[in-house]
Amino acid sequence: MQISAPLKKLAADANVILSAIAGKAALRVFLKEDIEIATTEFNIEEVREYISVISKRYELSEEILESQLKLLPLKIHPRHFYEDQIQKASKKMSDRDEDDIELLALAMKLKIPVWSNDKDFQHSGIEVYTTAKLLNILKA
Repeated sequence: MQISAPLKKLAADANVILSAIAGKAALRVFLKEDIEIATTEFNIEEVREYISVISKRYELSEEILESQLKLLPLKIHPRHFYEDQIQKASKKMSDRDEDDIELLALAMKLKIPVWSNDKDFQHSGIEVYTTAKLLNILKA
């Protein structure tokens, strides 16, 4: 599959960030130097809420997971940056997970694709890449 424009920037959902800090496949996308990965403060808080779950599942200490999170090359945007897109994103995500509204608003603001393994972004009007699809495109 050939992509017309190279991927330079992605808006990362909490599920791919959690995968990366656990050392799973998503980490390989973060290690690509030519891609900027953005997310929201809201998504970072969501990641922190699930660190204990990931810690138990993969038998990793919460401290290590928190350290991994801090090491990820992420540009974290505050809500005021994409606030003007919240209402539009909310309409597009109606009847779906409202926790995804902020990331969609950020992606709309930056005019970039969403990186998520969550099906809630389908039919949101924005391009969505799963980790598997990205790894295939990037041959990471």
